[in-house]
Amino acid sequence: MAKRQLPETTAHVRVTHHSWQFGKVLGEVTAGEFCWEFQWCCREGQLELIVEPALGRALIQDALGRFLKQWDYQLEAGGDYEFTVRAKF
Repeated sequence: MAKRQLPETTAHVRVTHHSWQFGKVLGEVTAGEFCWEFQWCCREGQLELIVEPALGRALIQDALGRFLKQWDYQLEAGGDYEFTVRAKF
């Protein structure tokens, strides 16, 4: 039996602003032909991810949230990052 490969898309993240004082990371993420802006708020133990526009948001929000939870302390403004999404965009 042949092993079936899951679809993959590489998501590219650019951090445009990072403020430890206010607990926010702002940036943009692109995957396939989609592009979103995001705001990651991580202050006082509360995590909130806002992704706009709504078009295609369900495709990226969970994967982006996992990426940000794992790497938020290592992200820098002006930095470019990427991660793999198990879906075809």
